[in-house]
Parts: sequence; C-alpha cells; structure tokens
Amino acid sequence: MAHISQVTYENASEEVKKLIEEQIKDHGRITNMKLTLLHSIPSYHALMEWFPLEETIEAFLGERAVNFFCYAISTENDCLVCSTYFAKILKDLNIDFDTFEFTEEENILIKYGRAIVEDANHVPEEIFHDLKRHWNEEQIVAITAFATIMIATNLINKVLQVELDDYLTAYTR
Repeated sequence: MAHISQVTYENASEEVKKLIEEQIKDHGRITNMKLTLLHSIPSYHALMEWFPLEETIEAFLGERAVNFFCYAISTENDCLVCSTYFAKILKDLNIDFDTFEFTEEENILIKYGRAIVEDANHVPEEIFHDLKRHWNEEQIVAITAFATIMIATNLINKVLQVELDDYLTAYTR
C-alpha cells in the first residue's frame, strides 16, 4: 500500500490541475508516480527534468540504448514501477532483454547503469575506460546525470511505495 496518496484532479489546485492536463495531453495519461509527486510541485519539476535529459542522451545514444540503460538501472535497483514500465517498452519492441544481443555500446551502458546502482563509490575503472572510448566527457556527464534521475525516480517509487499503474500489470514478471 502506498505511503502517500495520489493527488486527485477534483481536489487539486489550479496549478496542479494544469500540470495534470499537460501530462494527459502530452502522454495520454498521468502515472501514479506523477500524481504522487504533485503533492510537491518543486519535486515534480525536479524529476520531470528526466525528459529533457532523455532527449539529450537519445541524440547520441539512440532510443533503444536509453531504454536498455533505464531497464538495467531499474531492475538492478529493484524498482517494480520503473522496471515494469521499461519491460513494457521492450516487450512492445519484441525484445527479450535476457537473450538479446546488445551492441558493444549498449553493453557498456548496461554495465555502467548496474555499477552505479550497485556501488556508486566504486564504479570499476574499466567501465570508465570503455565509456571514454565511445563518448566524450560532456556526453558521459549527461549519461551519468540521467542515471541519477532514473535512480531518483526508482527511489521515489520504492520509498513511497507508489502503486503500479494498471496498464503495467500485464508486464510484471
């Protein structure tokens, strides 16, 4: 059971109603996590920076690699909501993460994402060596910042026990 309720449109302030409407207009729905975050508009805005940063790294990694990166982080972090969200994306693309043959770059991103979650203080040097063979420092910083927002999203869902969105139920393991 969730520790924090979801904001309801009927009881929301005008500012929150506008944000809910924007989400529905842009994405066709608003997730349980976003309805939870809307109790604190600055918190909501902080985590919504995920989207512009996603666009930034997709420009040089590609959408598929970003989805693999997010899935690896979310499964390593044991976040039901986020790992199921990305499992849905992969299933919709007919990709079985456990048997898929990743590119070298995708493998590096997966290892990096998992290593950050496992122990951010001790990411192996060889991973940084591999990152630097493919991306410049600006890109590595953007990848890392994106990973931290992904982890923050995982933590919000886990700590507050945000309920899994109904449309994701069919994608749980």
